[in-house]
Amino acid sequence: MEILLVAAIGAFLAAALTVPAGFGLSTMLTPFALLLMAPHEAVAVVAVVHGAHNAAKCYSMWDSVDLSAFRRYGVWLVIGAILGALLQNEVPQDPLLVLIGIFLIILPILTISEGWTGYRIPEANDRIGGFGSGFMGGLSGHQGALRAMFLTRRLPDKMAYAATASILALCVDLSRIPVYLVFRPEEILAHSQITAVLVISAIIGVRVGKRWLVALKSEWIHNGVMFGIVASGVFYIAEGFGKI
Repeated sequence: MEILLVAAIGAFLAAALTVPAGFGLSTMLTPFALLLMAPHEAVAVVAVVHGAHNAAKCYSMWDSVDLSAFRRYGVWLVIGAILGALLQNEVPQDPLLVLIGIFLIILPILTISEGWTGYRIPEANDRIGGFGSGFMGGLSGHQGALRAMFLTRRLPDKMAYAATASILALCVDLSRIPVYLVFRPEEILAHSQITAVLVISAIIGVRVGKRWLVALKSEWIHNGVMFGIVASGVFYIAEGFGKI
């Protein structure tokens, strides 16, 4: 019961923090889910919470969605998400943790180095970014950081960025969740009570996060989430190697 309460509080805070940043919910919430279930089930349960969170964000910020950006990314996100979800079922649980951890440590470093060089990702590569984001989302649930590297350059307005990121993330979630359910229906449904608690916490967190989006500088939240990504990466690698 205490662990469930901690997870619920974690879901609320993560949901609120990641509204301005546009990504990071899976990264911040998955460690709590891993306290309650195995990695494959944790990815699937967090996907449901992630989907509910993004649906709530889409509803509350629909007027700010940039449909042109949605059209550039949408199809490739869905294709990548389905392929990643199919592969996720074939990867053993402990190596999956290590894989996620390595990815989460490398990606922020690439983001920082990109800032040093001033390199701008060509718009023609948006399809690659969309596919890669969807694929990583389906494989491990960590889709947002890669997508942010492409999307923030197209949408400098923070409301348009947050709203568009939410609908793109929802596309990934709606694509990968049915695949997870096909392969592991009993294991996932066994955690329905936990999932419901986390979903409610995440939806409540959206309301708080929208206020923060208006009041705070997005750079502060973005940097905090990036730090959380690296810390979670270290946690996943330690967990994976501890069990292999």
